[in-house]
Amino acid sequence: MRIDKLLWYLRLARSRSAAQAMAQEGHIRVNGRRVDRAHQQIACGDVLTLPSPQGAKVLELLALPVRRGPAPEAQSHYRVLDGTAAHPIAATAIGTIEEGFLQS
Repeated sequence: MRIDKLLWYLRLARSRSAAQAMAQEGHIRVNGRRVDRAHQQIACGDVLTLPSPQGAKVLELLALPVRRGPAPEAQSHYRVLDGTAAHPIAATAIGTIEEGFLQS
């Protein structure tokens, strides 16, 4: 599957043309290798590194989607590997616990 189509199916890009632009800018990495073309092939098990306003987002592709479905369906096709929590409040609480500010 093409990376631009994958980004659009997984709802990581608002449109297919936006996904193509993301791929051609060269900020995406697949298995550590820089992607500079929208037709780069992707397979199950590949690790994607995507730019994000909060920092890099690292995803492992669990299955190839067959359509652009609702967000919960799209999220079931990948796993987040960068260790960030899904909810920002939970991420703050985890960060303070790890730093030793909260003691039981």
